[in-house]
Amino acid sequence: MNKKGAFYTGEYRNVFAEYGYDPAEIDRRVEETYEEMFHGPADRTLFHPDWPDKASFEDTGNVDARTEGMSYAMMMAVQMDRQEDFDRLWNFSMTFMQHKDGLYRGYFAWTTALDGTRNADGPAPDGEEYYALALFFASHRWGDREAPYNYSEQARAILHECVHKGENGEEGRAMWDPDNFLIRFVPEADHTDASYHLPHFYELFALWANEEDRPFWKKAAEASREYLHKACHPVTGLAPEYGEFDGSPRGFMGHSINSVSRYYSDAYRVPANIGLDSLWFNVDPWQHENNGKLQKFFCETEPEHDYRVYMIDGTIVDEPALHPVAIIATNAEASIASSQAEAYSAYARECVDLFWNTPLRTGIRRYYDNCLYMFAMLALSGHYRIWWPKEA
Repeated sequence: MNKKGAFYTGEYRNVFAEYGYDPAEIDRRVEETYEEMFHGPADRTLFHPDWPDKASFEDTGNVDARTEGMSYAMMMAVQMDRQEDFDRLWNFSMTFMQHKDGLYRGYFAWTTALDGTRNADGPAPDGEEYYALALFFASHRWGDREAPYNYSEQARAILHECVHKGENGEEGRAMWDPDNFLIRFVPEADHTDASYHLPHFYELFALWANEEDRPFWKKAAEASREYLHKACHPVTGLAPEYGEFDGSPRGFMGHSINSVSRYYSDAYRVPANIGLDSLWFNVDPWQHENNGKLQKFFCETEPEHDYRVYMIDGTIVDEPALHPVAIIATNAEASIASSQAEAYSAYARECVDLFWNTPLRTGIRRYYDNCLYMFAMLALSGHYRIWWPKEA
């Protein structure tokens, strides 16, 4: 099953249905997952519409709103055709998070309190890239309106800053390195985070960003796919949380040696991102093998699903995983790629079945796990789609 992805065919694989799950039940599960996360009871929801026109999306483990979660929630809302939810999230982001001037003008403060008070000024680039694509999809699905709902214009403005900030004597720094086309961990850094690399997003930015920046985004897509080849371990398929631009692992903020080359929370997103790139584009057969190796590692190493912290070579660290449901969800989304490699097809099925039979996480740590759970639900059901301009 090595046909081109949905970008070329317009057809979105429903992996759940391929494995025999009932299409009506699949759709029901997707809908129920969204409803519980956005409009469920207080001990389940993450979405807080505490203003007439705004809503935060809570990281329950840290009791704040983050550009990661706000932009994720906007992507979920546009995929589910929930414009009111989307606009509330965007209004919160524009009002409380986006810098209107200064060093970070056009960027978003990565964390605020739930009332919108900033906890920090600096941005985290994974938020900007999700904001931009969610806004493009909103423009294409619902149409642009007056500011701040001129979605496509807002998306292009964000991407312009990401590429050009700091040019011509302006203060600040771009979010992508202009020489190697790789995303930075933060604008001030000269290293990266493997889970920030979204070549499937950049392929679309290369169509819809400002015309002069489209060649940059095409090169960024190529560079990120190449980077992931270097970052992921050749035996286990695991990627480190943080990395140098050459693909080697990097420690973080004075953590112990176990923070170097460990497969930990951020890194769980890598196989899911590879899966979505395969769903949309499917231009890199390496992705099928890498995700298969990763699933083989988990299925053979943790048959009881007692997930721990791991080094990327597979060494087990005696520390429970902080987000075990996130591992289950992203391992399942990895199946979009791995199911195309015959040697790993049984692991792909095992990971999808485990996910299907796993409920949303409850408790104070539910935010990250359930975000990745919802994305896996969308992708594996064929509902994580590219939304094209109306005339396309």
